[in-house]
Amino acid sequence: MAAQPNPDNPAGSSDLVQGTLEMLILKTLALEAMHGYGVALRIEQISKGVFRVNAGSLLPALSRMERAGHVKTEWRATESNRRAKYYQLTAKGRRALAFETEQWQRQIAAIARILEA
Repeated sequence: MAAQPNPDNPAGSSDLVQGTLEMLILKTLALEAMHGYGVALRIEQISKGVFRVNAGSLLPALSRMERAGHVKTEWRATESNRRAKYYQLTAKGRRALAFETEQWQRQIAAIARILEA
């Protein structure tokens, strides 16, 4: 399950593999609480532009994660003094991140074995 190249984006960004967006969001929020735009920006920065998350994918994922109890929210002022919903990882979210990371590492190892065969 590798990221699919995006032929419409000459900069080389890729679409996220199905099911990985929530794991990347959890990892991003494990660093610090942030608003949705900050999450998308951090993922893009850490991936060096390979992954770009649009609001149409990000906001539904954050909403699902909030309903699942993986994140909690509060309204705060941003750096530019605008009001935004900030997302913070919960204990349940940390456990989900650990589980998803373990699963992802197992899948990567299995794919590597198949590619090397």
